[in-house]
This record gives sequence, structure tokens and C-alpha cells, in this order.
Amino acid sequence: MSSDPWGRVDETGTVYVRTADGEQVVGSWQAGSPEEALAYFERKYEGLVVEIGLLEKRVKTTDLSSKDAMAAVGHLREQVDAHHAVGDLAALRVRLDKLVELVDARREERRAQRAKQSDEARHAKEALVAEAEELAGSDQWRAAGERLRALVDTWKGLPRLDRKSDDELWHRFSHARSAFSKRRKQHFAHLDAQREEARKTKERLVAEAEGLSKSTDWGATAARYRDLMSEWKAAGRAQREHEEDLWNRFRGAQDVFFAARGSVFAERDAEQTENLKLKEELAGEAEKLLPITDLKAARAAFRALNERWEAIGHVPRDARPKVEGRMHTVERAMQEAEEAEWRRTNPEARARAEGLTGQLQAAADKLKGQIEQARAQGNDARAQKLERELEGRQALLDQALKGLQEFGG
Repeated sequence: MSSDPWGRVDETGTVYVRTADGEQVVGSWQAGSPEEALAYFERKYEGLVVEIGLLEKRVKTTDLSSKDAMAAVGHLREQVDAHHAVGDLAALRVRLDKLVELVDARREERRAQRAKQSDEARHAKEALVAEAEELAGSDQWRAAGERLRALVDTWKGLPRLDRKSDDELWHRFSHARSAFSKRRKQHFAHLDAQREEARKTKERLVAEAEGLSKSTDWGATAARYRDLMSEWKAAGRAQREHEEDLWNRFRGAQDVFFAARGSVFAERDAEQTENLKLKEELAGEAEKLLPITDLKAARAAFRALNERWEAIGHVPRDARPKVEGRMHTVERAMQEAEEAEWRRTNPEARARAEGLTGQLQAAADKLKGQIEQARAQGNDARAQKLERELEGRQALLDQALKGLQEFGG
């Protein structure tokens, strides 16, 4: 018979293991010595120790599921409880019990972690839904569309919630995206309709512009082109594939007209510049008539100059006031000389002037007598009043005398 602290082999070859509940039969050994029998079953015990150690390591360091861990513990426990090994089986049961506690603790940790992750995912998805619903009313079509696509990618990266919660949030999220897409589609459909209307309007404007390109009614046509440009701007933009071509045709038609007008105006400007030179020479000749000493000769000379002036034609608009002003100055001097001559040779006007002067002189003399009389009587107030009246009459008299002098009298 052979034995060690945890087991023995009796004379019949039966192997026993010692436990707290007494000896338990491990098995029967007939193939060799009792020592070999104990060594064999001790190796089986060491195998269990190794397996339990590996399982402990897996539970602590890997993401082994609780279900698989508990199945492995159960399998090892069956082997320990079967007493097919020689060693401290009670110590193995203690380790297995602690493993169960560890698996339970890891299960709770994972449950708490999943709950936390689920809560975080819920908050994250609710935030995505809130942002999507806000974006649903945006008119920033490109930016909002890109942001919504990014939100979808973010959503896909988040853990799923319970079916009911996840479905409800996804429904709101999807509805917000659909609402935005619907509004964007309506917007661009309306925009397409506007651009189509703009295209039709601009084609009409182009047709009119091309029809006017050969017009020689410079003023009216230029004004119409300005109106057409205003209508073009008010029409809005056509589709991109039409806008540039329509604009090139519209501008091309105007360029043809304005190039032709520019050529004509250049010729006209050259002619008007020459006209200005001629009129400046005539104005200089007219100015030599001043001052007028011989009215008859000056009148004849000015008439001849004016006939030549009228025959010359237009001058540049910005130079017209100055050169015409020089002729008008001579013409006004001529008119003033004629008026002065008429006054000198008009007997009725002279008689009226003399009569008025006599009346004013008589009134002034009468006032002077009244002033002297008032002062003699000591009535200074009346004298002062009469003096003010005399000042007014004297001013009229001076004016009448000046007019009378113009008649040479």
C-alpha cells in the first residue's frame, strides 16, 4: 500500500483521495506500482489546477462572456466533484466559487457599462434628432444637407437602444430628413420654374436687342437698350447652361449698335470741333464791334456775322454755352444801343419824362415850403415827417432826372 497527504492506494489497487467528508474512491489501478497510480492521479489534479488558472486569467483579462465562463466553471466543477484526481479538491472548489463571484461581478459591471452606454447612446441619438429637426426648417440647402448626411453617419456608429426607443427616435430622425428633402425639392423646383421663366424673358429681350442692333435712331435706341438692361437684371438668372449664351448674344447685339454709334459720333465730334473753331473766330469778330459807336454799321456787320454763324452748324455740347454767350453779349449790347437810340428819338417818351420830372420837382418844392413853415411855427414833429416824405420824393426825382438825361436833355 502507498499513500501521500491527499490520497492512498490500498492492496487491491484502489486509489482514494482524502476530503473533508472522508476518503473518496478515485479509481482502480492495476497496471503498475501504487506510486505510479498516485502519480497519475496527482497529474490529473495538476491538470485541473492549470485549467482553473487559465480560466481565472481569461475571466480577468478577456471579454469572455458570462455564459461561457459559467459553462467552463460548471465543467471544471463536475470534474472536481467526480473525485478523479488526488490533491486538495476543496481548494479547487474554493477557487471555483471565487470564479463564480468574479464572473457575477463582471456580469454586473458589464450590465452597468451597457446601461451607461445605452444611456449615452440615447442622449446622443436624442441630440441628433433635435439637431435634425432644427435643420429640417433651414434654407441653407447645401450646408444643412451635408450636415444631415453627417448626422446619419454618426447615428450608424452609435449602439442600438431597445427596439421601441430606437424605432421612435429613428422615426423622428427620418421624418426630419424627409421634411428637409421635401422642402429642398420644392425650393429647387420653384427655382427651376423661375429660371425657365427668366430664360423665356431673356430670349425675348435678346431677340429685341438683336433687332435693334442696326438701328440709326441713336438716342431712342440707346434709351431702349438701357430699358432692356433694366428688364434683364429684373428677370433673374436663367439655367446655367443658357445664361452665358443668352448674355453673350444680348451684349453682342448692344456692342454692334454702340460701335456703329461711336463711329458716327466720332465723325460728328470731329466736325463739331471744327465748327467750334469757326464760331470762336466769328465771336472774336463780333466782339471787335464793341463798344458800339456807329449803330447802323454795327447792326449791319453783326447781321452778316450772325448769318455766317447760323450756317456753320452744331458745336460740342460742353463748349456751346461759352461760345454762344460771347455772341449773346454782343447782341445784348446791340439791343441796349438800339433802345437808347429809340429813347433819344422818341418825342412822346421825352415829353412824358419831362412832365413827370416837372411834377416831381413841383412836389418837392412844395414840401420844402411846408417844412420851412412848420419849423417857423415850432412844429418839429411835422417838420420831421415832411422831411421823410421829401426824401422819398427826391429819390423819385433823381431817378426821373437820370431818365431825362438819356434823351439828351
